[in-house]
Order: sequence, then C-alpha cells, then structure tokens
Amino acid sequence: MTVWIVLLRGINVGDKHIVPMKRLRELLEESGFSSVQTYIQSGNCVFGSDETDAGKVAQAVAGSIEGEFGFRPSVFALTLEHLEAALEANPFPADAGKALHLIFLDSTPADADLDELRAIAPDNEAAEIRGNILYVYTPDGFGRSVIAQKLDRFIKADKTARNLNTVHKLAEMARAVN
Repeated sequence: MTVWIVLLRGINVGDKHIVPMKRLRELLEESGFSSVQTYIQSGNCVFGSDETDAGKVAQAVAGSIEGEFGFRPSVFALTLEHLEAALEANPFPADAGKALHLIFLDSTPADADLDELRAIAPDNEAAEIRGNILYVYTPDGFGRSVIAQKLDRFIKADKTARNLNTVHKLAEMARAVN
C-alpha cells in the first residue's frame, strides 16, 4: 500500500469551491482509498491506496470532486517519501513554522526568475527552489509578503502552498497510516 498526501488548491477560500471535509472523506473512501483523513479546511488529505501512480491518484481525486461539487481543483498527490524529502531539502530554519511556506509546483519551472523576484522583495524575505518545491520565507507573514503577492509573475507553474507546520502535521499523519 502506498500512503498518499493530497493537496487541493483553491478550495474553501471565501465563498468559492466549498468542499466539506466530511463529504470529501466519504468521496475518497467511495473512490477506493483507505484510512482517509483530512487536516484543516484547506484541502489536505492523507490516505492509503494500492495505486502507485501519482497522476492516477490526482485524477481520481479531481474527478470525484468534480462529479460531486461541479468544479475540478488542481490536485497535488505526494508520497510520504516525497514529503519527507521536501522537509529535508528545506534551506531555511527548521523551526520557521508559519513563516516558511513550501510551495508545491506541478513541475520544476524551467523559466523561474528567482533573481528578479528576490530583487523586489524586502531584505527579510527569501525564496529558494529545490526541484519542484519553492521554499518561501516570510517572517512578517505570507499574506503581507511581497514575494507571495508577486509569485505568479515570476514562477509560471500550477502551485499550492502549505506552511511548514502543516507539512510537518501531514507527514506525521502519513507516518501513522504507513
């Protein structure tokens, strides 16, 4: 069995794309996934599956949501090994908590312009790419961050962000399923 961590982009933000977590858990179980858990309302799921292909897992989850709620979110399916490697590759303080966001990209961006992004950022903000993960350090808060506000202009990829505390919690949940 493979343990999957699934991150949904853009659900339960404002009044758009509302997905109740209880119903999401039921949908995932109906899709054949086991030991389904969710964490907070922003679309974090952990479950087991015999499926070993991340693309197929993502498609199954997106299709279930589309069938039930009428929209198809971006879905990032990660193995526990992938999540742990992302934590290990972190170039910033390990105790950064909510000041550090891991931004999961659908691919390694070939045309990322980190130099220009850094040039417009305040001195206390920083960003680094490791593979298909962008690490963004914003000690004054992600919501106020210049890097976070300008990210789409400089990093052209489908993406979803989670703070370091959330990533640690998801890894903990996934280890319990394993």
